[in-house]
Amino acid sequence: MQSQDAAPPTAPSLSNPSVDVDRAEAALVEHYPRLVRLAYLVLPPSLGRNRRVVTAHALAQRALPRRRARAAAVPAQNGGAHARSRSRAGDGRESDSGYAYVRCQVLRTALEAGLPLKRAAWPKRSQLPPLLPLVWGLRLFPHSGGADELALDQRLSALSGPARAAYVLRGLERLADDRVRRVLAAAGVDDADAALREADGVPARYALLDSPEFDPCSLQARPTDLVRRRQHTRAALAAAAALAVCGALFGLPDGGWSPDGPAAPGYARNPAAETALDPARLTRVSPTAWESASRTDFSVWPARGDLTGDKALLRRALAVWARPGGTVQVSATPGTPSGGPAGPPQLLYAGTVDSAHVVILYDGLRIVRYAEPKDGDRGAALDFARVDGAGRDEASALVLGRSDGNVRYLTAPWVKKAAERDLLEPDAAALGLGLTGGVTGPLAGPALQTTGRCSSWRVLEVTDNAGTRLLTDLGELVPARLTTGRPGSGEETDGTRALRAWAPYACSLAAMRSAGVRDVNAWAYARQPLPDASGAADWVCTRAETWRGGGTRVLAQFHTPGGRFGAVAAKADDVPACGPRDPHVLAGVLWKSRAGNWYLLAAGSPGTSSVGATGGVRATAPGNLLTAPAAQGARAELRGTLEDGRRVSGLG
Repeated sequence: MQSQDAAPPTAPSLSNPSVDVDRAEAALVEHYPRLVRLAYLVLPPSLGRNRRVVTAHALAQRALPRRRARAAAVPAQNGGAHARSRSRAGDGRESDSGYAYVRCQVLRTALEAGLPLKRAAWPKRSQLPPLLPLVWGLRLFPHSGGADELALDQRLSALSGPARAAYVLRGLERLADDRVRRVLAAAGVDDADAALREADGVPARYALLDSPEFDPCSLQARPTDLVRRRQHTRAALAAAAALAVCGALFGLPDGGWSPDGPAAPGYARNPAAETALDPARLTRVSPTAWESASRTDFSVWPARGDLTGDKALLRRALAVWARPGGTVQVSATPGTPSGGPAGPPQLLYAGTVDSAHVVILYDGLRIVRYAEPKDGDRGAALDFARVDGAGRDEASALVLGRSDGNVRYLTAPWVKKAAERDLLEPDAAALGLGLTGGVTGPLAGPALQTTGRCSSWRVLEVTDNAGTRLLTDLGELVPARLTTGRPGSGEETDGTRALRAWAPYACSLAAMRSAGVRDVNAWAYARQPLPDASGAADWVCTRAETWRGGGTRVLAQFHTPGGRFGAVAAKADDVPACGPRDPHVLAGVLWKSRAGNWYLLAAGSPGTSSVGATGGVRATAPGNLLTAPAAQGARAELRGTLEDGRRVSGLG
């Protein structure tokens, strides 16, 4: 550990006004996500989330000088021992002259972007919408966080640009106030002291700045105003569209679609390929086969839908599966092979869903969904999902189609009733969806639930002779099953107590989308009395298991009395913690009491004999709970000892 009397590391200062451009380039590449996050937080919220994202990337990419010469002055990075101790989390950034330079450039241009335009002066480049990067037809915005992130974003939006910059430099960069003043001054702020005083009016919720809510490198995409775009382009494209349609009709046989639809031309002429493309050879299961089968999974689903006899549609679906054309939108969950069928697959569904014709096939390893519009021959889609090892619970439903933010499911033949529930309203009654040929009514999907504040999370509830279970759409073909309880003995979320256990953590499911999730278990592993007579808090770990085995995601969440949502205290990927192989988990959080005192709170799972903290907080406690006074912004490493003598580390 460095002594407080040791000499500070060398860094560029106003008396040493140059920095090597190669170092600046290396710093930009290494710390690009952090620099873009800094720009996103400092840019004025009035720009809108889409423009803030694109502008933040543009400002970071323009942070280097145009000429390969030594760059101009950057603010001094040297500080006292207090400053150095606060920036230890920076992994050497504060002693890197290249990083200091590009950070100053990003901060300067982000502040300039918030300045009002003047009639008597040309606008600065940062005040104009960026030419690049640019995505036509899409709105890009970060993943939504919880209520705490939303509240912080609203408080930051009320600050001036320099005050936002001061808050971000304090929280994201962990700079002491004297260094914040120097960085702001170098970025062109005239009154850094006023900016710091204004930033003092926002609670120091610095940990939230690392939330996905403020991460412009992890984005969601939504279409722009489709109606307006169509109105603006219809007249210009009318003639071209007419010519294209006429040319297509001359080249296609009667009916518009070619025999193989949007499949790529040609395939290997061999018996196996011919057999796999023959609709007459598709496997079809009896509607009652599941009643006497030794195992109940997708292999005993009968073929359903109003188009199971449409050989032309089935031929196109099989041909596109074997060789998707360039216009086909292909997607696959992580770890799912997307090659053609080895032989004739099983037909599960062929029918009309909203405005599309849909075919669902199963080859023993994968579920494959082919969809094409009812009118026209553009916009075909092919989706793959891995389902090997699925049992009765996992094979309860499939996503049949999505339209206007709603989801329709195809349920297993043994499902007797389908309903929808809002996980955030555990005491509310389930609303029946109805089943017609195994197809449910529309249910609000995650596209509507994650735009803006998370105010609901609607899930599918299915009931059969074995009981009731909850399934949630995470953006894939197979919905994820929700369970509660100790890992390895998870129970279905079919009772009021289990529903209440999920309610504070439902919105955290958004972090598990598009990852090939098979099931998610929530386990309340500890309840901790809070200091200063503030009640008791719950510790819950949620673990998402995937179909491929790897790629698991574990979140340790902390829920205080009176709060609607739990806060993510720690997270980790591909770890055995909180799982069937290793059910133990340890996590901690820095918490401020009603009396204004800061504490380190940590909790381990049952079977933990002691918990200790080192680093910014040094404390030990017997049992699985630790409560220790701490300073605001302190960082600590957690270690726990199990009753069998094994050591465990804090999650994350």
